Amino acid sequence: MSIDWAHFTPLAALAGGALIGLAAAMFVLLNGRIAGISGVLGGLLRPSRGDVAWRVAFLLGLVGAPCVYLLFAALPSVRIDADYGALILAGLLVGVGTRYGAGCTSGHGVCGLSRLSPRSLVATVAFMGAGFATVFVVRHLFGA
Repeated sequence: MSIDWAHFTPLAALAGGALIGLAAAMFVLLNGRIAGISGVLGGLLRPSRGDVAWRVAFLLGLVGAPCVYLLFAALPSVRIDADYGALILAGLLVGVGTRYGAGCTSGHGVCGLSRLSPRSLVATVAFMGAGFATVFVVRHLFGA
C-alpha cells in the first residue's frame, strides 16, 4: 500500500471535518436538533406544522454550498467506477439501512458519537465494518 501524495490533503480534510463538527454542534446547541440528513429529509416526508422551513433551508444549504464554491474554484472531477444499476442498488440499500439503523452515517457518526450515544457507537462500528468488509471482498476476492 502506498499514499497518493498528489491527492493527500490532510489540512483540507482537517478543515472540512472541523467545519462539519462545528456546524453539527451549533445546530444542536442553537436549535436542539440533530443534524442527521436522513432525519432532516424524513421530516419533510411527514411534515409537522412549523417544522418545514428549517428543514428546507438545511437541505438548500447542502445543495447551495457547492454552488457558492463554484464562484471561487472549480469543483473537483468526479469518477465513479460503477454502472447505473449498481448505483441504484447501492442507493436503495443505503436507504433501507438508514431506516433500520434509525439514522444515517452523518447522524450516528458525527452527531451521535459526539453525544456519546451507545446506539450510535454500535451503528458506526457496523457502518465501518461493513465498508471494510465490502472493500476487502470486492478488491481481494473479486479482484476488481
